[in-house]
Amino acid sequence: MNDIKEMVKAIEEEIINIRRYLHKNPELSNQEYRTMDKISETLRTWGIEHEKGIAKTGIVGIIRGKKPGKTVALRADIDALPIDEANEMEYKSLNEGVMHACGHDAHTAILLGVAKIFKQMENELEGNIKLFFQPAEETTGGADRMIKEACLENPKVDYVLGLHVSPDIEVGKIGIKYGKFYAASDMLTIVAKGKSSHGASPDKGIDPMIIAANIILSLQTIVSRNLSPFNSIALTIGEISGGTQGNIIANRVQMKGILRTLDNETRRYTKGRIKTIVEKVAESMGGQGELIVHESYPPLINDDLVVDIVEKTAKNIIGQENIIYKEFPNLGTEDFAYFAQEVKSCFFEIGCRNEKLGYVNDLHSNSFNIDEGCLSLGILLQIENALALLKQ
Repeated sequence: MNDIKEMVKAIEEEIINIRRYLHKNPELSNQEYRTMDKISETLRTWGIEHEKGIAKTGIVGIIRGKKPGKTVALRADIDALPIDEANEMEYKSLNEGVMHACGHDAHTAILLGVAKIFKQMENELEGNIKLFFQPAEETTGGADRMIKEACLENPKVDYVLGLHVSPDIEVGKIGIKYGKFYAASDMLTIVAKGKSSHGASPDKGIDPMIIAANIILSLQTIVSRNLSPFNSIALTIGEISGGTQGNIIANRVQMKGILRTLDNETRRYTKGRIKTIVEKVAESMGGQGELIVHESYPPLINDDLVVDIVEKTAKNIIGQENIIYKEFPNLGTEDFAYFAQEVKSCFFEIGCRNEKLGYVNDLHSNSFNIDEGCLSLGILLQIENALALLKQ
């Protein structure tokens, strides 16, 4: 491990410069053309085999060990957010209205560091290392499209590793979670259909406002009465619209909301209950109810074996006192979940917080920034994690 530490130290400045270049030149989801070209140019300079244009703007690279063995993939998301950066530093975003406010510049730089060192180790490598530079995590998702384009094949991937910088965790520490980590996401559109009439003659109409109100109230019984108190979900109706003026009973009301669940069984059950409530509540009041579900990312469920290896690696490198064991899942989403659905995987958090330097702002904040010390630690951890998995 000491040799690898020295190798990481030798490239630290180069990786920081790459991260700063990416931070200065952020690109939105599915538009990461310059980012893709920068990654490709860097890999080509280092002699690393790769293919561009996967899932439109992604890259899959591979380092083929000279000895046979398993294949471990490592993933970094590469897209930025539509945010005007408020930070003032030499590497502030040059792309007005676009910012790396979620740390994907750091993830990409870490994976490039991993790639460079594994390329230097390829003669001793028993197995293969795949590199997934994934577009569009923030919007449409890119992991599922990369999978459809066979990134997990040729050679077949045995394990996938991913990480995310966290401003809630001090630099030098990591956060891990066995099992359920991030939620599945579904966007809901609910339509309550009634019959319009004059507001002074409600008996001649069917009021979709009343139907909608009862649907919203009834949906809360799913959380409080249908599911175990130990099974966390989030069901929120955040938008409601209908009607044209105060003295007219409308003929339809539309509601929009989100559903977040932590496993596929709960996800299926809850959507079934929502559909039943929407339709039956409306029917009981003489109207009609319609549910439209727009499915997004699946739940991210870590594999215990892979998490155990990540934990052991971290104990050796930073000590158990610097490992934070996440007690509760996160009801946010992460499309790394698609990889974890297909292959044994671990996604973990690496601290980037430094209160003395003022790096304390949340992800997606226009003032978000990182302590760049997390880059070299991320490289070291991911190299050791991958080497341990190759030995499984």
